[in-house]
Amino acid sequence: MDEQERQHTERENPEVKQTRTIKMKPFVFILMIFALVIATAAVTMFTLTLGKEQGNEPVRQGQQRTEFSKLYMAYDKLKTEYYQDINEDDIINGAINGMIDALGDPYSDYMNQNEASQFSENISSSFQGIGAEIQARDGIITVVSPIKNSPAEKAGILPNDKIMTVDGKDIQGYSASEAVLLIRGEKGTKVTLTIKRGDSANMEITLVRDDIPIETVYAEMLEDNIAHIIISSFSTHTYDELLDAIDEMKKAGMEGLVLDVRQNPGGLLNSAIDISNLFVKDGEPILQIDDKGNKDIISASSGERVNIPVSVIIDGGSASASEILAGALSESANVPLVGLNSFGKGTVQTANDLPDGSNIKITTAKWLTPKGNWIHEKGIAPDYVVDYPSYAMLAPIDPASVLKEGSKSDAVQNAKEMLQAIGYNIGEVNVNFDTNMAAAVKKFQTDNKLAVTGELTGETSFILMDKIREKIIQDDPQLLKAKEVVLELLKK
Repeated sequence: MDEQERQHTERENPEVKQTRTIKMKPFVFILMIFALVIATAAVTMFTLTLGKEQGNEPVRQGQQRTEFSKLYMAYDKLKTEYYQDINEDDIINGAINGMIDALGDPYSDYMNQNEASQFSENISSSFQGIGAEIQARDGIITVVSPIKNSPAEKAGILPNDKIMTVDGKDIQGYSASEAVLLIRGEKGTKVTLTIKRGDSANMEITLVRDDIPIETVYAEMLEDNIAHIIISSFSTHTYDELLDAIDEMKKAGMEGLVLDVRQNPGGLLNSAIDISNLFVKDGEPILQIDDKGNKDIISASSGERVNIPVSVIIDGGSASASEILAGALSESANVPLVGLNSFGKGTVQTANDLPDGSNIKITTAKWLTPKGNWIHEKGIAPDYVVDYPSYAMLAPIDPASVLKEGSKSDAVQNAKEMLQAIGYNIGEVNVNFDTNMAAAVKKFQTDNKLAVTGELTGETSFILMDKIREKIIQDDPQLLKAKEVVLELLKK
């Protein structure tokens, strides 16, 4: 949920466009030559010079690389002695995956030809799937953030949810790219995920895949002429989309702005820099790139500026490029942050296309905030801590299940809390589907012109979750606080 180009370009998972360059790094070239040796069954071993050891001189053939002799010997043993014929491509891909996995870095990844092809589809204006940014964390596929208005968001999937199985297949130990191949699919098809949330019991969620447009900016005018602009990811066109949204809000009388990057998993680094440039004064730092101790400070340049009071909302799904923007505005423009601690991704990845269509991505640097803070695995703390309401964190209800009088489960308790949150009397909040609960469900069904059965399933479950989402949006405490902060700034 996630690529970056070293030259000011970042990808956070395969959902946003990335400019690609082939960087002939020594280690990558070793892998290319390794594949060539295997394919031609040549006896000669090629040797390459590591840049660190030889001052980054061009890689030369014909030099002995003894550290690879064991690798070739292992391959030869498999080729000649394994009791069945081996698949050479699988063996080579497995060897490369093994090297990447040995780094213990969730952001370094290898994509074979099929996975890289899927990635290429993701850089178009839309793709088909469930719309969730994921990463492999400690061997478990973890949701970074659902995409706005996606099937994943509508089903109630949240940041930090752990995906344990896909259509019954255990995916523990899978890379993010491998998991994407299982989760993605054609519009209209279904996929069932087993989700682990915190200490709760596993739950199954069936989603219908859909077109996921990469629309990244959403704007609305709140009361008191305070604009609310959501940036859902940082793609090639996000900067231009944001300028259009700002112009639209100016025409509507904008006097202050709430910039919202909640559940924004990142995207293109240069997009985050360009957007930061709208708010940071010319010459002030936006971020630092730390490449093995060599720091490159990227500062704001001349250009268009937004000269009104601004606040930024962040949460645990705000990652990478979102954190770059939040850090730049906080430390270099004194813009207050509202919400919850951000995700904490402070590394830069370089993506390299290999000749056979596969791709290797390696963490190559750290990025630091303008003041030199490395937020990796710590995140950025808001100036004003505002949590989500408790009902916003409830596990979704599986519409395929049937909850009725006599049922007893955690799902019943979640449903009770949802109904209570939107104003229905459910009696005691517990795991029992009692007569009070049945009466509340019947009233809910009557109010929403549904078949009155007293059972919670199918369309009743869908509409109940829709009502909860509407309430979360309507009674958004983080947005209300961010607006309040902007109004206070206007008074100064």
